[in-house]
Amino acid sequence: MFSIEFLNVVRDYEIRKIVPHLSPGASVLEIGGGTGWQAKQLADRGFAVTSIDVQDSNYRANKVFNVVIYDGKRFPFDEPTFDLIFSSNVLEHIGDLDQLHRESRRVLKANGYCVHVMPTGVWRFWTSIAHYVEMVQRLGALLPTLIPETVHPREILRPLRVFRMAWSILRQYRVPPRHGETGNALSEIWTFSTRYWMKHFNSHGFDIIDHQPLGLFYTGHMVLGSRWGNTSREQAAKILGSACTLFKLRPK
Repeated sequence: MFSIEFLNVVRDYEIRKIVPHLSPGASVLEIGGGTGWQAKQLADRGFAVTSIDVQDSNYRANKVFNVVIYDGKRFPFDEPTFDLIFSSNVLEHIGDLDQLHRESRRVLKANGYCVHVMPTGVWRFWTSIAHYVEMVQRLGALLPTLIPETVHPREILRPLRVFRMAWSILRQYRVPPRHGETGNALSEIWTFSTRYWMKHFNSHGFDIIDHQPLGLFYTGHMVLGSRWGNTSREQAAKILGSACTLFKLRPK
């Protein structure tokens, strides 16, 4: 199940992996800042951070840093302002990536670059598997409700009520929902792949300076949450694959 606390543990891990790719003291524009958790982590490390997000962000109620609201199209800056642009698990949610890339080039200083953390096709695959694991867990939780609570004629209908709840769960979970703006859960196994994003960035005017897995395994359902520590998740990533890949790009 979703947990903002566990999400912050993952974000902290990401920042430790990302910082070596950033120039010390650089001016940073974070796209899709959410709560501003990672912006705060970067600011605490001496970076000059500006974080932006759209009005309907899911994390507005949990802000820990000043996240500037913008219209989702034009960055609210009039000239090249930033040494680098950073995002984490954001680009797959952007419908008009052409516009975002144009804006990124517009506000970057000369020799500026981008660091984007993206979910992988492996993450999409295991998240789909975890979707059905969660379904089985919810169905299993219904089994105790089959036991009558009282001796009463209406308890004869209890199995029928439980069956209706089980049917509702089965309908809800029959197809894993897509995560990003396009395609479906199956096509995202390809469109979240490293090869796909490398082709995408190259075709949109960026040279790929570096790309590497962040080395942590988790799914969109946050299996076991904080009960499964980062050390175990790093070991799992060696076998099951990393949930995210870091891309470092420079405009051509």
